Amino acid sequence: MEKIINFDMDGTIADFYGVEGWLDDLYNGNTRPYEIAKPLVNMQVLARLINKLQTKGYTVNIISYVSRKADKDFSDRIKQAKLKWLHTHLKSVCFDNIFIVSHGVPKHSLASGILFDDEEGNRKAWNNGIAYGVDNIINILKSLTNS
Repeated sequence: MEKIINFDMDGTIADFYGVEGWLDDLYNGNTRPYEIAKPLVNMQVLARLINKLQTKGYTVNIISYVSRKADKDFSDRIKQAKLKWLHTHLKSVCFDNIFIVSHGVPKHSLASGILFDDEEGNRKAWNNGIAYGVDNIINILKSLTNS
């Protein structure tokens, strides 16, 4: 398998859906949920593992969607909010690629390897490697550092 690891953001590493009023914010063009979402995993541990895997030759990407009905302006603001979130929570990580794309773009058209994603549909459509849910991100990454 290719040494590529891909992370979704919303619901996978960022608790976007745990932000009260997130859906109303999206309907009103407010990027607040993307700005204040809490991490879903220990970011210090995640950063160390990502950095270690990159030294072992892994490519590490973010593949995330903007809001379903976002116009160009809102999409641009969402992208900026997500980039800021990544910088705030994973500032020691230099991702190889950050794909923040329109909702519905097939993630498998952007990369291959391992995908971590909370959405079952994205995992089922992932035909370029192995797709995992969000339950064991840290343990799976630890096992990769030992292989």
